Order: sequence, then C-alpha cells, then structure tokens
Amino acid sequence: MSAMNDADPPQSPQKPQDRLDLTGKLLIAMPAMGDPRFARSVVFICAHSEDGAMGLIVNKPASDLSLRGLLDQVSISMTRDMADRPVHYGGPVENARGFVLHSGEYSSRVTTLQVSAPFGMTATVDVLEDLAAGFGPDRAIVALGYAGWGPGQLEAEIAQNGWLTGDASSDLVFATPDAAKWEAALRGLGIDALALSSAAGRA
Repeated sequence: MSAMNDADPPQSPQKPQDRLDLTGKLLIAMPAMGDPRFARSVVFICAHSEDGAMGLIVNKPASDLSLRGLLDQVSISMTRDMADRPVHYGGPVENARGFVLHSGEYSSRVTTLQVSAPFGMTATVDVLEDLAAGFGPDRAIVALGYAGWGPGQLEAEIAQNGWLTGDASSDLVFATPDAAKWEAALRGLGIDALALSSAAGRA
C-alpha cells in the first residue's frame, strides 16, 4: 500500500477556467467597427462554445426581399397578409440559407434550437409554413445568412473593442423598429450613442 509523504502538499482539484459564454446575449457594434457589414449592427448570439459562435443580425432588413417574396420563392402559400414583414440580413455566411429567430413558446416539428426561455431558433422550412398559415411563433425575425466566428475569434474582437455585449430582451429584438435597435441596445447598457460616436471620432 502506498502512503502519502507527510511533506507532500495536499492536492486541490484543478479549477476549470471560466469561459465566456454569450449564448442568448447581444453583440452591439462599436462605432469604430471596421467591417461595413457589421456597422451599427445588433447581433443575437444563438450559440457560443469553445468551437466558435453563431449569431443573427437583428436590425438590418434586406432592401430587396420581403417575407412574401421569400415564401413565393419556396412555393409556400400565405393564408394571412405578410406583405409588410421584412426579411433580415442575418450575416455574411451562407446568405442563401434561411433562419428564423423566434419567441420561445414555438418548437418546430423537425428541430428547434432552444437558445433560452424567451428565444428559439429554427432553420427548417416548416417554421415558414407555420408562419404563413398563422400557426407559427408569436414573435419572429426571418433572416438570410448568419454571422459566424471561429474558435477564439469573437473573444479577440471583443478584447479589441469591436463589440459591446448586453442582455437580450424580447421587446428590443422583436418589437423595437430596426432603425432604433442599435441605440436602444446601447441605452440598455446606460450608454448614449451620440457620446460614444463622438468619443470614437476623436480616438
């Protein structure tokens, strides 16, 4: 039988490093954001792990496509008027692929990523069919494309002051006009957008 030497220090368990997890949070672009695709953008993070992050821009409606037009393209008939509902630019990755960020009470018959209690994300066509038929989620943003980051990339961009992070509320994501979401997200952090822009301009 082996015995521990009295001189050996007691071994404490290794404590894992705390890892940044922004799943269900918002990224808010700083005024000096160098990538024009993300200028003044608000991004809802659907998934974040050591393998990277995936999110949807929630404040940039596509200028050339409505939900009615998208449903026509995939041969889905509408049983209610959706002419005024926009399709959003979700990000630069796979921008022909559709994603629906929606309220948490809805679950697809195929698969839904339950991000948090207030939010889910579905990327299968049945959510569009349900929306068109009036049986879909209470609140939804339809987007084409997504924003993606490789391992450690998002953390590096945050460390370089490219992004602020904040909590996501259903009202901000779904009910606030797109043109007002960036400033509203900053106000939620107690930051005045004008003051932040002026400070960035002097930097």
